[in-house]
Amino acid sequence: MEIVPLAADSLGTRSMATYLETPECRILIDPGVALGPSRYGLPPHPAEFRRMEAHWEAIKRHAARADLLIITHYHYDHHDPMDQEIFKGKVVLVKHPTERINYSQKGRARFLLEQLGGLPERIEYADGREFRFGKTVIKFSPPVFHGTNDKLGYVVQALVKRGDESFLHTSDVEGPSVDDQIEFILKERPRVVYLDGPLSYMLGFRYSQASLERAVDNIVRVLEERKVECLIVDHHLLRDLKWRERIAPAFEKAEERGIRLVTAAEFLGKEPELLEARRRELYREEPVKVKRARRRED
Repeated sequence: MEIVPLAADSLGTRSMATYLETPECRILIDPGVALGPSRYGLPPHPAEFRRMEAHWEAIKRHAARADLLIITHYHYDHHDPMDQEIFKGKVVLVKHPTERINYSQKGRARFLLEQLGGLPERIEYADGREFRFGKTVIKFSPPVFHGTNDKLGYVVQALVKRGDESFLHTSDVEGPSVDDQIEFILKERPRVVYLDGPLSYMLGFRYSQASLERAVDNIVRVLEERKVECLIVDHHLLRDLKWRERIAPAFEKAEERGIRLVTAAEFLGKEPELLEARRRELYREEPVKVKRARRRED
């Protein structure tokens, strides 16, 4: 099974877009990319826009190759409703647009489906379901919190399995700080897990120390699962320059068990580039005149 992260926070943009290929099926999970609108009171730096454009081009190229597109929820770093052509002729599996969903995402889901019209080959609701494409099985979790509660709605996690090979994409669990968010991982026992890490860059603001501690405990629980060979931790966690320190016990457990614990960038053999977390530094290195945003965070 080929696994290719296309865009990620460790690669410089907000995304979990991932391309997978098996002998029967080419799959693109969460074909979207975005930038944090405000960080340290600053808008995105031109370097971030350049990276986002490059990542979107990569997503479009891989979407053209894909047979199947998956949307785990309706935030715009996970899908783009304004470029409908990438869905043309594809099988599209989406988070249910009206069940276990908050008001904001329900509106975005409705807009996306209206935009798509009859372009896809077909659209299926994914929540808790299983789909088979030859020997390739795609299985979805029931909806779980986007974060520590239902304020930001729900996401579905996606497992792609063929024979002894398996990959699980958690989508935006922001931790995971809630036990429900790791039940699917522990039950399915994937070889490779792509985990959205803790929201630690908002520690003490929108994310508590208790939630961080629970998240680290749960990551350790995943690492104790005997089948896991590689754990990719990225997305929300990689907006924090201290991300390694935040999950230090997980690195200790991974080393103890001989499990590879990496970012999406490192999975690809690249050094992490935390452009959003380094935004102040980017403005110092390449000055740009801006009107500073009023909010201290996005």
